[in-house]
Amino acid sequence: MWLPWVKTRPSSPSSAAASPSPSTALAAAAASPRLSFSSPSLKDLQALLLSDHSPSPTPPQLPPNTAPCSPSVRVFHRVRVAASALRALRTLQAPHAAAAEADRRVVLYFTSLHVVRSTYEDCRAVRAILRGLRASVDERDLAMDPRYLQELGALLPRARGVTLPQVFVGGRHLGGAEEVRRLHESGELRRVVAGAGATAFAACSRCGGERYVLCGSCNGSHKRYSLKGGGGFRTCAGCNENGLVRCPDCSPPAV
Repeated sequence: MWLPWVKTRPSSPSSAAASPSPSTALAAAAASPRLSFSSPSLKDLQALLLSDHSPSPTPPQLPPNTAPCSPSVRVFHRVRVAASALRALRTLQAPHAAAAEADRRVVLYFTSLHVVRSTYEDCRAVRAILRGLRASVDERDLAMDPRYLQELGALLPRARGVTLPQVFVGGRHLGGAEEVRRLHESGELRRVVAGAGATAFAACSRCGGERYVLCGSCNGSHKRYSLKGGGGFRTCAGCNENGLVRCPDCSPPAV
């Protein structure tokens, strides 16, 4: 009259010691090649049990007289490789950035001499218009450096008589005073010079807004004493014939 589960006798200590534990049996079953699990969770459990009982992999054999590489050395090597790659990338991108900046540059050829009144008034008016737009302009005064006259003649080889001022945007000839006034009145000039960047025009503390200073090598004499060839004065190669150089504080670098 007793139920079957009541009639079962408890296992003796000897039988309990003889029977394997569930974890040991599960590990043995997982290690058996005949047993495979269909459930994804049980497959993961099988992989964990096999990894626990599998022997540790042997380290690779190093050549004789070779010290093992520590993790810190490997990390340092990776940092050096990454830094070298970044430097190479910046070197490749630098010419393209310089070329893009040169393409947007606004160059103004003018004169500050009062010899011809109409020319001087046109130059002053164009400078005032460009400064009113707060455009970054590379101003090249032919009165300060006569070499700009040859440069302007090379840019306009077909022009019979070069008049001032002349404006170039991105290496293209925009025109003289009349063209600049016409574009400014129509509002197109702001769009044309927008890519040159904006700047705040203030009197430079070094040159007073003249864009030129005395040469530091010859002190404005355009002559330097040299001991070569028996000694004597030589022409200074660092400045123009007036003994002036572009102000390094407010003048953009020449391209």
